[in-house]
Amino acid sequence: MSETRKRGRPVLAIDLGGTKIITAIVSNSGQMMAQERCLTLADEGPPSVINRLLSAVDYILSLKNMEPSQLDSISIAAAGGIELEQGLVTSSPHLPGWHNVPLRDIVKKKYRVVTFLLNDASAAALGEYRFGSGKGVNNLILLTVGTGIGGGIIINGRLYQGSSGSAGEIGHMTIDVNGPECTCGNIGCLETLVSGTTMAGEAKRRIAQGEKSSLLELVAGKLEDITAEEIGVAARGGDSLALDIITEAATYLGVGMVNLVNIFNPEMIVVGGGVAKLGELLLEPARRVVKERAFPVSAQAVRIVPARLGDEAGVYGAAVFALEQRN
Repeated sequence: MSETRKRGRPVLAIDLGGTKIITAIVSNSGQMMAQERCLTLADEGPPSVINRLLSAVDYILSLKNMEPSQLDSISIAAAGGIELEQGLVTSSPHLPGWHNVPLRDIVKKKYRVVTFLLNDASAAALGEYRFGSGKGVNNLILLTVGTGIGGGIIINGRLYQGSSGSAGEIGHMTIDVNGPECTCGNIGCLETLVSGTTMAGEAKRRIAQGEKSSLLELVAGKLEDITAEEIGVAARGGDSLALDIITEAATYLGVGMVNLVNIFNPEMIVVGGGVAKLGELLLEPARRVVKERAFPVSAQAVRIVPARLGDEAGVYGAAVFALEQRN
């Protein structure tokens, strides 16, 4: 039985992250018809995660009383490196044990439906471009700032994926050649200087060394419970240590943006992810760095704005990606 596609049918979109799996059925016009979530439980390894993903697909199809043959396609946005031609998740810091996993073909074989695979941040960029903050903007870059940093690039209204599908690894541009070691094996990556994990680690280190902060009260004295969210709460309350940590992270983020602005000359940089919930505490210092350091003509052209779609950007973008393959 061969896989066929007929116009007008919905896409089943999947966002496979290190924490959760979001499945959604998205209409040809971009309407969310159904959405379900479950935990990834990534530490259980690839076979268990894949079984959970397939179960999630079965469940959302059953909710809509649909057969796979009623779908246009299935489109998967996965956290990690993607090899487009073979449909592989080559590696992922957020999915332990994933090395050259043929996820696209596993799903395609079970459901006998045309199946696509792309990086989750690339999908989020497409989602924000089509339905979110980037609507109507033809040249934009998305940064997802959370536990790590991901990126997606839209050029002339099309997702740029590079020669093998791994473009957009913005979190792994080198910012400090003498900086800390990254999970990717490199030194001084943007991700090591800006992520929520880095910010929380810096707060714990400084408080352990004796610096005073209201953060300790917020976490009831449990230093290990400090996260970027608590740092934001403390900063809004005027805590100097929290403000200092955010400003330092924002400065590094701004340096990364300067590189992007100078290279790509985008109309917009969209910032999403959990750490982006810090809002203007993070974005305004980053904007100042771009204004001060980027080429003036490019700095004046770019807007740096928060994302709108939250954690739904990936499933929307995965659906957009599948539907665009008709063109």
